[in-house]
Amino acid sequence: MYARQDGFVKIWNNRMIRKSAARGYSLIEMMIVVAFVLIIAAFSVPALLNSISDINLRYAATNLSGLLQTARMQAVKKNTFYGIQPTVLPNGDTAYFVNLQGATYVPGNPLVPLGSQTQVFQGVGSGAPNEGTFVGGLGFAVAPPGTVPSFNARGLPCSPTLVNTCPQNAGQGFVLFVQRISPLGAIRWVSVLVNPSGRIQVWSCDGSGSWVQR
Repeated sequence: MYARQDGFVKIWNNRMIRKSAARGYSLIEMMIVVAFVLIIAAFSVPALLNSISDINLRYAATNLSGLLQTARMQAVKKNTFYGIQPTVLPNGDTAYFVNLQGATYVPGNPLVPLGSQTQVFQGVGSGAPNEGTFVGGLGFAVAPPGTVPSFNARGLPCSPTLVNTCPQNAGQGFVLFVQRISPLGAIRWVSVLVNPSGRIQVWSCDGSGSWVQR
């Protein structure tokens, strides 16, 4: 008798457990899970968007550095002066290309698109954090604002003129400040520079306004 009753209780309990498992989650439990996911997303999504923007900025700086190196090699190889120039793409975005003695962009020229959220400032006056301190610590004179970097046949930086020449100014180099604004409004800066010996460097600005060479 008791054995049969105990068996009945066990069968009854097993059926209740199966029914409880079959019901799944309650509405309150689902709301708690959704709220938890939204809280996590509120913290992680902005950081993710800023990180993606920072990566794109570093790519832009690296590509600009490579474009400058291409211009330098072309100048030495062809025994003339080459530089880089900005151009506007059909979609309205800015890009830089390697040019020969003031020539306009021709499809097939080495080109670096920058996108709509990236802006390049040629020389000082960019508004970058601690720009004056950074430029003053480089140890060389910076070409006037608006002057694009060029290289002569020896691979040294020079400044193109209207008479189709590119004289070298001893002890002078170039600085490009690159700014990118993330979708959430965060502003990041890097700098691509050419020192008087023709070496190309990339610097980045951290959150405190300090510049570090990469």
